[in-house]
Amino acid sequence: MPQLLDIDIQTKEVLDWKGVHLMHMMMSSCSQKTRIFLNLKGVPWESHDIKDIPGGNWGEWFLGINPRGLVPVLIHDGAVHIESNDILLYLDKNFSGPALIPSGKEIELEHLLKQEDDLHLDLRALSIRYMFGVEMALRDDERLKAYRDTGSGTVQGKADNDKLAQIEFWQTLRKDGITDDRVKLAVNNFRQVFERFEETLSEQPYLLGSDITLIDIAWYIYTNRLNIVGYPFAKLHPNVDAWFHKLNARKDFAKECITPPFIQPHVEALKTKNEADGTTLSLVAGIE
Repeated sequence: MPQLLDIDIQTKEVLDWKGVHLMHMMMSSCSQKTRIFLNLKGVPWESHDIKDIPGGNWGEWFLGINPRGLVPVLIHDGAVHIESNDILLYLDKNFSGPALIPSGKEIELEHLLKQEDDLHLDLRALSIRYMFGVEMALRDDERLKAYRDTGSGTVQGKADNDKLAQIEFWQTLRKDGITDDRVKLAVNNFRQVFERFEETLSEQPYLLGSDITLIDIAWYIYTNRLNIVGYPFAKLHPNVDAWFHKLNARKDFAKECITPPFIQPHVEALKTKNEADGTTLSLVAGIE
């Protein structure tokens, strides 16, 4: 569980913070997942939106807290926790409220969380191609170098290679964009998972049984994002579609996934362009 050591942290002021603080972004899928979890657990928390911090998640101040430059980050009484799924496991263990990790399902749940985490770059690729656009997402050499060289470079006192994987993603994006083959791979990976969920949800209301769990939160977020980019749930996975809309009718879910007004026109314009060009997700992936 990546709770950072003091030597990993260069922005030392956070070590004195009391209570529960969440550093997050409105449109970050992992941040959305964590905020919903906090809502359901009833944990009081203080919000720190990265848009209000100089340099954002790649600025010196934030990289001094999380050398990977990723959100969310949880700070609980000065202890810094990174990586959303580890944060959620920590919260469920250390705070009262509804048990979102059911007893006896821990191993299955951790397996499903790893599966979800392994698909995060697939979700990022589809989001960039069909929601934000490649031009909006590009990072130049100067910015990548500053990102690479800022922060301690360690997690739990050891050299951390995760940042190198992040840099590789952004370099590949600038070189190749998000290709049709990358779209097809991502859609196929998600389709395999949702086909299994479709069968599961034909027999029970939620992904692990009769109650909402952390897995429902995690995959609600992915389903919401994939709906935005044009994945045809109603056509391919009607049980998943019904499950999603049931969760989306809850305010404690839906309010955390609202597309900000300043982003919505861009999303609509990109959708219109893709439809005109015949490059929608469904057409590129061959699932019309």
